[in-house]
Amino acid sequence: MQFIVLALGIAILLFLIIRVKLNTFVALITTAVLVALGLGMNPYNIADTITKGIGNSMGELAIVFGFGAMIGRLVSEAGGSYRISQTLIGFFGKKRLQLAIVVASFIIGMSMFFEVGLVLLTPIVFSIALEAGVPFLYLGLPMVAALSTTQAFLPPQPAPTAVATALSANIGQVLLYGIIVAIPTVIVAGPLFTKLAQRYAPEAFGYKKELPAFGEIKQFNLEDTPKFGISILTSLFPVIFMGAATIYQLVVTGANASAAKHGFNAYMSMIGSPVVAMLVSLLFAIWSMGIHQKRSMKQIGDALTESIKSIAMLLMIISGGSAFKQVLLDGGVGDAIQHLVAGVNLSPLILAWLIAVVLRIALGSAAVASMTAAGLVTPLMVATHADPAMLVLAIGAGSVAASHVNDAGFWMFQEYFDLTVKQTLAIWTVLETVLSVVGLICVLILNAIVN
Repeated sequence: MQFIVLALGIAILLFLIIRVKLNTFVALITTAVLVALGLGMNPYNIADTITKGIGNSMGELAIVFGFGAMIGRLVSEAGGSYRISQTLIGFFGKKRLQLAIVVASFIIGMSMFFEVGLVLLTPIVFSIALEAGVPFLYLGLPMVAALSTTQAFLPPQPAPTAVATALSANIGQVLLYGIIVAIPTVIVAGPLFTKLAQRYAPEAFGYKKELPAFGEIKQFNLEDTPKFGISILTSLFPVIFMGAATIYQLVVTGANASAAKHGFNAYMSMIGSPVVAMLVSLLFAIWSMGIHQKRSMKQIGDALTESIKSIAMLLMIISGGSAFKQVLLDGGVGDAIQHLVAGVNLSPLILAWLIAVVLRIALGSAAVASMTAAGLVTPLMVATHADPAMLVLAIGAGSVAASHVNDAGFWMFQEYFDLTVKQTLAIWTVLETVLSVVGLICVLILNAIVN
């Protein structure tokens, strides 16, 4: 019975988002109420369940997402991202342009949301393609592969951070494992896939001299932008903080949780927490990309305000996904899944990936697919004693599979790269699926090594 209600709920959610064009957050909350009623929950408790789901997820996430968006905007507006891209391209040379684009996009993707990174990097990469005399897609595919990979696997990006919080996984551990998984994944889904795409969709790799989707593009003089060292340090500050603290905890405190609460260990635990790491990183960014660049506090304040506007709806969507997740848990769907998979001889990581893939195909949004999958996977994790960090990465891999017409990223890619819908399906949809499958394989291999 629970699965029938869940299937109907997902169908209703899909209908509301795609056909009715209802706002995703409103659709999620509406569906959550209907599913709660369908599962037989006491109507008196439904509002509390939804509030509980939103409250449990938003405490840490609101700070991490908000500060992350602020850091990204400061680095972008100061020209730090432009400096990083140009320096790496100059270092690798024209013969290794794809590698340069991958490294630059990977670094920038760690500190910026996919949409922001795409808008920022596309004009830069396009101008490089013009100078080098190569098709835009030849450099563009490695760029989007790197950006998409970081969004799937690496905190403090929204989806992996939200899922890690929902599954009570150590975010620093997710970050370290995520980097290990992301590197081979982006190589396969980026430069290697580009060679394959050139063979089966050569018409999409035509030489372009302009991008219709972009109007006036902000230009930087390289000498007026921040230095490479301070730009890359600012972008990677949260990663460095959380990564260093996690390594310290693994080496020094190990499994002794009580040891982490006292003395110097307590300070390391504090600076490694996402909230404190992002706070310190933001304060450093205000100085390095603001005050140090002779920008006034008003200019800095305006940039911070604008950055929050860009993530407001994303936060609402994730909170809606959390509410839906809580309804599934309180309504007994989680227990039903636990009983269903009890006799299934299949890795919980593969099951988590499959659940995320189905939700991604049905709902479009990677964030919604991730959060809904996290709710369904929680009882599975408890029953199988699966590694929560590995489950986060498996869900992340599944959440990016088979992007198609119900995903905003599909249309952004089509518009920015000036492709037809058929070409976008042949290239973008396949690229995301390759990324998903390769990511899962890497997670399974890493899990076999560390567990």
